[in-house]
Amino acid sequence: MENNTFYDVNDIMTICGCKQSKAYSVIRELNSELAAKGFLIFQGKVNKTYFHERMYSGRKDGNE
Repeated sequence: MENNTFYDVNDIMTICGCKQSKAYSVIRELNSELAAKGFLIFQGKVNKTYFHERMYSGRKDGNE
């Protein structure tokens, strides 16, 4: 089953153009924020919607 709800480290590396260590850092930071708000998180993955909200102020592609 394909998961369309979360990004993994490879997705973050591609989107941000960063190395693996930075991508994991981004995932940890965003998951920490979500956990503080009471959301369930998964190590090594980050919710796509929250990622876009934090990276692009809620815009899906960053250009709108």
